[in-house]
Amino acid sequence: MNTAVVSQPAPDFELTSATGQKIRLSSYRGKKSVVLVFVYGDT
Repeated sequence: MNTAVVSQPAPDFELTSATGQKIRLSSYRGKKSVVLVFVYGDT
């Protein structure tokens, strides 16, 4: 498993969206921004 390192680009990873679509971080490389939201605990 790759881990993030401070001041280095994030390692590539793949997630499945709520609609079942596979999404890779690398597919956003070169775009203006990527927003990651992590929710902790029970909501």
